[in-house]
Amino acid sequence: MRRSDLRNIVIIAHVDHGKTSLVDCLLKQSGQFRDSQLQGTQILDSNDIERERGITILSKNIALPYKGIKINIMDTPGHADFGGEVERVVRMADGALVLMDAAEGPMPQTRFVLSKALEAGVKPIIVINKIDRPDARSLEVVDEALELLVDLGGEEYLDHFNHIFTSAKEGYATLDPAVRGDSMQPLLDMVLEQIPGPEVEPDEPLQLLVTNLDWSEYVGRIGIGRVQAGVLKSGQSVELSKKNNQIAPAQIGSISIFDNLGRTEVDEASAGEIAAIVGIEDVEIGDTICAKGHMRALPRLEVDDPTLEMVFSVNSSPFAGREGKYVTTRQLRSRLEKELERNVALRMEPVEGAEAYAVRGRGVLHLAVLIENMRREGFELSVGKPRVVQRQVDGKWHEPFETLNVEVPEEKVGPVMELVGYRRGTLDEMTPRGSYCLMRFDIPARGLIGLRTRLLNATQGTAIIHHRFNGYKLAEGDVPTRSNGVLVSMVAGKAIPFALFGLQDRSELFVAPSDEIYEGMIVGENVRDSDMVVNPCREKKLTNIRAAGSDDNVILKPPRALFLEAALEYIEEDELVEITPKTIRLRKISLREADRRRQARGGAPR
Repeated sequence: MRRSDLRNIVIIAHVDHGKTSLVDCLLKQSGQFRDSQLQGTQILDSNDIERERGITILSKNIALPYKGIKINIMDTPGHADFGGEVERVVRMADGALVLMDAAEGPMPQTRFVLSKALEAGVKPIIVINKIDRPDARSLEVVDEALELLVDLGGEEYLDHFNHIFTSAKEGYATLDPAVRGDSMQPLLDMVLEQIPGPEVEPDEPLQLLVTNLDWSEYVGRIGIGRVQAGVLKSGQSVELSKKNNQIAPAQIGSISIFDNLGRTEVDEASAGEIAAIVGIEDVEIGDTICAKGHMRALPRLEVDDPTLEMVFSVNSSPFAGREGKYVTTRQLRSRLEKELERNVALRMEPVEGAEAYAVRGRGVLHLAVLIENMRREGFELSVGKPRVVQRQVDGKWHEPFETLNVEVPEEKVGPVMELVGYRRGTLDEMTPRGSYCLMRFDIPARGLIGLRTRLLNATQGTAIIHHRFNGYKLAEGDVPTRSNGVLVSMVAGKAIPFALFGLQDRSELFVAPSDEIYEGMIVGENVRDSDMVVNPCREKKLTNIRAAGSDDNVILKPPRALFLEAALEYIEEDELVEITPKTIRLRKISLREADRRRQARGGAPR
């Protein structure tokens, strides 16, 4: 049977197409909150990194009452690197609001999230958002959405193709983009009419698939999932179906259901409801909770494999332990294992012969957010160059390829074609869009590492860049790496303005005067393609003799700021990024120049 008093919907879209803004608008118009509860924008993005970057990283759950029906709403990330969040959250929904920008139309991540929704049997409603943009082309985007639906095998929804036009910024929805609405009521009405209630088995024994985890300092791990059958009761004895078909006994502590922005503790949750369960310490994503003696395990969650790996190790520089609270290998391993419990798109394995761990994720941003969280928690670590994860198929190596979309002004097309072609990218499609040109490339994932910064520099910041995993193909030849060498310090001490002034004519510096430096630390980028060992701590020798022009005024250019993702993409195989709670530095793996020369000749460092 289907419940008529409940709707479970997920909001999915490409990055920056307005998912979080739409949820903000629904919350403000619901009439369920005081003004003081809904301050500002990005109301659901409570994580500091989410607010700073303006993106959604973790999926969020809220519940709103409308016309006597409870609507559970799940907001999901739009960035391709966090696709693992989308893949598991759609399993809890019966319908999806698929947002598309009225100007940009379907983008790479739109295809990905819509395909996952269709695979999960979720009924889509196409929402054309930002129709108030001056360059909006709302009706054309509807046609593109239809084409995308056909491409992904959603022909069954063509007879009842549900779409609506919205402006989350202005706060209205309308069935005609030429007619301005006055509220989001038409969208909510469409949800009630077109999205079915959850299909449930209320008279069968309990069955629930855990699709999300939360953590509380007071009660520990919290498992979240939708009750598929039966009734979930607090204090109930249950069985847990874990990996490798293992069955473990457990007992439910307390139960909460989502209510407005928070959760409300209840005695029981009926079939179709999304519940948060306290009391099962070892619950994991993908586990099935069943009534005792009635085990009916549901298929475990399967998400796409990671495509990129980095090697994490403890900080081994001369400055190790100065700023961080957690500096040992044991603490690093414990933190990564904790992350694996809730981040289903992440993988980790120890590196042979070293106290380090190869951590695999969906992309540089996916792993950079993990590193940023760790440094804010007080960890010190070193991270190696990102590498793609290759597979061997029929005795041949295959590597991940991605679809790269670049939108630039027409006069900037040349530099983009040159840079992407240099990284072994091939042009699949070029479409004019007003004074802009939209290009779609097929490119090895290796070629994307460090490409974003170069594209933005070559186009004076006008390029709009998105990419999405496409599949594995035969490995290409070598992809060109960084064209410039680096300046490596030969001494330890503090950077001296006199020394930096002598270096800045042949390099771009990464350090400022008085910055602490150690031997083997990278202090700048060389104008040549080779590394150069320098002394940034050299002082001016003072004598009693003075000559005209010997006391030049020292004027230094500001050093290049090293942000985390840029630093990770910049380094080469023999370099590391040193990350502490306060500082990001670049360094050579072998700090001594003699060791680096010996390794270059094929010998082992001392």
